[in-house]
Amino acid sequence: MSCELIAKDRTGVINPIFTCQPAGAQYASIGIKDCIGIVHGGQGCVMFVRLLISQHLKESFEIASSSVHEDGAVFGALDRVEKAVEVLLMRYPHVKVVPIITTCSTEVIGDDVDGVVRKLNNGLLKEKFAGRQVHLIPIHSPSFVGSMISGYDVAVRDFVRYFAKKSEPNDKINLLTGWVNPGDVTALKHLLAEMQVDATVLFEIETFDSPLMPYGNTVSHGSTTIEDLTGTGNALATLALNRYEGSRAAKWLEDNCQVPAVIGPTPIGIRNTDTFLQTLKELTGKPIPESLVRERGIAIDALTDLVHMFLADKKVAIYGNPDLVIGLAEFCLDLEMKPVLLLLGDDNSNYAKDPRIQALKNNVGYDMQIVTNADLWELEKRITREGLELDLILGHSKGRFTAIDNQIPMVRVGFPTYDRAGHYRHPVVGYAGAIWLAEQMANALFTDMEYKKKKEWLLNVW
Repeated sequence: MSCELIAKDRTGVINPIFTCQPAGAQYASIGIKDCIGIVHGGQGCVMFVRLLISQHLKESFEIASSSVHEDGAVFGALDRVEKAVEVLLMRYPHVKVVPIITTCSTEVIGDDVDGVVRKLNNGLLKEKFAGRQVHLIPIHSPSFVGSMISGYDVAVRDFVRYFAKKSEPNDKINLLTGWVNPGDVTALKHLLAEMQVDATVLFEIETFDSPLMPYGNTVSHGSTTIEDLTGTGNALATLALNRYEGSRAAKWLEDNCQVPAVIGPTPIGIRNTDTFLQTLKELTGKPIPESLVRERGIAIDALTDLVHMFLADKKVAIYGNPDLVIGLAEFCLDLEMKPVLLLLGDDNSNYAKDPRIQALKNNVGYDMQIVTNADLWELEKRITREGLELDLILGHSKGRFTAIDNQIPMVRVGFPTYDRAGHYRHPVVGYAGAIWLAEQMANALFTDMEYKKKKEWLLNVW
């Protein structure tokens, strides 16, 4: 019995779990008010990512492209950045923050994006947009290294690094949510409000659950402001909920603004949510209120109804963003389930040093594999060729065909989810998230029992 951390043994990728770095930078940028990013690359670098995000959130939003063509790929395309900035600022007079997000093509040809930002600051912005507040922020996110996870992490750090200023303490907590859904932001802000903790939330994307109003459609955008970002340098502490989605920003604030950093754990499940609230208590001195003790009790009661009869000993495969996957695995273990396969979709060398993975390797009493640089063929291969028996799959919509073809129930979790309605509204974090996740898993198993006529009589006596 062992828990192994192994790397995919193939060079090629078949059905990737993640997309590229610029996607993560774009997801971070949509959380900022009065911000439209320019993706410096071919039109596909923004079109396909925007499609993914739109499919997931079911909302319309704006990201621009420098629209590099063949001649730019040969001779350089900095003129496309200059034109893109000018057109964007003319068309959108409210825009104040313009991240310039690089891609593989523009990084390979060596476009000096930092240099063109200096040129625009000293030229175009002074000559044509004098007196207007505009912040051009280069974000380097080449697609040939890392993944959308590292792209998100880099972008959050670059936004914080650009705006944060050290002045008078504001007694706030910086809460770096990581790559979450609008429902997660709402749930986290609820916990903060119950604790009476004043926090700067990076990023406030709960507004992406946008209303349809009588006077017409609105374009969705985040609500984190420039003032919020500037104030991060004066916070009481930074709490980054995810090790791989925000910790660079937390560490930068600690090193440069003397704002203490606490990394994780991702508050998925009862145990990790307890730790999150205890951390808030230690950082702020605020007590955990009776209202949250009651919420915790309701969640434990809901889980108790399901664990022994339906969830215990069920074998689970999980894939997706690493912090989400590890958090889900920890939650499944607390529910007496057996996560037997965890698939992490990039080759981050820090996985081997992750204390959560070390804890799994030291404490899991059955065979488990954690595969890095994985793709969804690793899941398919283990099921169809190696005889891996699974009761449940947890992951985003890209793996649904494996579940369908092999008649394994699946719960959609993570990004992108586009073949189930309203998932972005429901949190996976906090006590509410624990209830939702457990009930989704149980309901998927119930449906499978009915269709396969496998112990469906249990449902009659439950």
